[in-house]
Amino acid sequence: MGIPFPQPRHLPCSDCGAAVERSLRDEHVCDRERLLDYEMFQLREEIETVGAELAAYLESPRGRFELWCVARDRGNETGRRT
Repeated sequence: MGIPFPQPRHLPCSDCGAAVERSLRDEHVCDRERLLDYEMFQLREEIETVGAELAAYLESPRGRFELWCVARDRGNETGRRT
């Protein structure tokens, strides 16, 4: 015979992560800002890798060439085209 555990009063919304009372789950409407924050939180590991991947790319021959092209197109930071 198992021990019955009490059910939590609030559960997280699967879309925005907000704590929603069980009896109000059907009435819950996600706050847009909270929804975006929750999506960014779920993607945090992927977002963190972007900086490292960009740095590695810019160190590659192709990345250095693209940086050179940008500098050339901007006129080597002087505002003049060569």
